[in-house]
Amino acid sequence: MTLDFFSAFIIGLLGSGHCIVMCGGISTMLTTAISDVSKRKKYTIVFAYNFGRIVSYSIIGALVALTSSMATKEIGVPVFALKILAGIFLILLGLYLGQWLMWLSHVEHIGKKLWRYISPNTKKFIPIKNTRSAFALGALWGWLPCGLVYSTLTWALASADAINGALIMFFFGLGTLPALLSVSLGTISVKSLLSNPLFRKLAAILVILYGIYTILIAYL
Repeated sequence: MTLDFFSAFIIGLLGSGHCIVMCGGISTMLTTAISDVSKRKKYTIVFAYNFGRIVSYSIIGALVALTSSMATKEIGVPVFALKILAGIFLILLGLYLGQWLMWLSHVEHIGKKLWRYISPNTKKFIPIKNTRSAFALGALWGWLPCGLVYSTLTWALASADAINGALIMFFFGLGTLPALLSVSLGTISVKSLLSNPLFRKLAAILVILYGIYTILIAYL
């Protein structure tokens, strides 16, 4: 599973260009919503709401993997079929990141139904006054509908193990950190690289190749 954790981190990093487009505005808004605090405190709060986001990813990953674990044991769903599903979604993710085929946008619409119930709660923590409220707000933010997250969740699903599912999503979340921190903290060079069209196309191709690889090893 170590390779899966490392690969999940790389997928998060490669998909960072999408993070900037999808969540950059939210990240900027949250940073703006921070009350008048010192620069050091601001950095702590920014890390807190990003950590909350990653914790949510981990919880969702654990729940999804627990579900697939029960399915494999009780219903007899073959693990290799789950791995093939994960590979297919990685290919779709690559096509989505490259803006060649946008089918994953339809998957995002499913999550929007749940987000309608969650999003009103974010208002309780704005403006952000401390790390506790920042963490809580980030934890809610983690449920925002996102094709990148949903695709990686199929990978957690294929693990069929709650701990591994949580860790896959945790390392994926770590991979998305550079992009969102660069937006929040104004690191222009990092943001420019990750949002560069050439980088995004190359990242998309690499994700597609890894999806094909995932399908091939499912048969071994």
